Amino acid sequence: MPRSSFILRRLGRAVFTIWFAVTVTFLLLRLLPGDPALAVASPNMTDDARAALLTQYGLDKPLIVQYGLYLIQLVQGNFGVSFTQSIPVMDVLLQRLPWTLLLTVSALVLTTAIGIPLGVLAASKRGGFLDKLVQVIGVTGQSIFVPSIGVLLLFVFGLTLRWLPIGGAYDTDAYGAAWYGSVASHLILPAVSLMLIQLGSYVLTMRSTLIDALGEDYVTLAKANGLPYRRILWKHALRNALLPTTTLIGLQLGFLVGGAVLTETVFAYPGIGRGIYEAVTQLDFPVLQGAFLLLAITVVLANMLTDIVYGFLDPRVKTS
Repeated sequence: MPRSSFILRRLGRAVFTIWFAVTVTFLLLRLLPGDPALAVASPNMTDDARAALLTQYGLDKPLIVQYGLYLIQLVQGNFGVSFTQSIPVMDVLLQRLPWTLLLTVSALVLTTAIGIPLGVLAASKRGGFLDKLVQVIGVTGQSIFVPSIGVLLLFVFGLTLRWLPIGGAYDTDAYGAAWYGSVASHLILPAVSLMLIQLGSYVLTMRSTLIDALGEDYVTLAKANGLPYRRILWKHALRNALLPTTTLIGLQLGFLVGGAVLTETVFAYPGIGRGIYEAVTQLDFPVLQGAFLLLAITVVLANMLTDIVYGFLDPRVKTS
């Protein structure tokens, strides 16, 4: 399959997935209990004022008409206006997006930096104590519920030891260099919490793929030629074993974003995840729709880029 056709197919699939996510989000939010009109209309309003306000937000129109208008606004880059804050949804999201990016990227870097070496260690010591210990850690990490590990870290390092702050993104009275230090200290617990729930997948995948790579003929040939085991492991086997791990990074981004929503809620971190929680409690449909759409686009694009990169790294993907 030519490269251009391969990329176009992935782009088409990404566009369809985003449209599907937009449609499902639009419909699901309107099935939630509660009247969205309560978020924009005061109980003290007259009937005429209430009707005018609902007309302004388009809540008086049939569902299919609301859906059509919503799609048209999205194409124009308009995410609507927040019911509770009365400002454009895009402004609300842009205020929170940097914090979510900081948290997810930090967690991803930590997970990769720790998970890959642990997987290599387990594969190189296959069957030994370290291998079994790493496997237990990996399986346990995959079984942990996000809020549980967050609450545990808060209790131990925030409330008991008092080493780290228990909420927010920075101290309001910090300025200059102290502000950056405050941001870093507030980031540690949420990032570690998010890292721990992702670590198991990276460790177990790296271990499995590296064990397979170590069984290949080229490794046997390298051993026969007298190459040191460490060189075979890190220079030859690891290079091929990293291909599935590269794919895992893109695929796990969706779980990382989902975990960020719960993590930000537990740590009161002012990212998009925390914004989603607040929007749900306030029935702020425009913010919910905008946040879900932004997260969906991020995940879809990350998976698409991973797919394309893997296709270039392994030409067999394009012909399968």
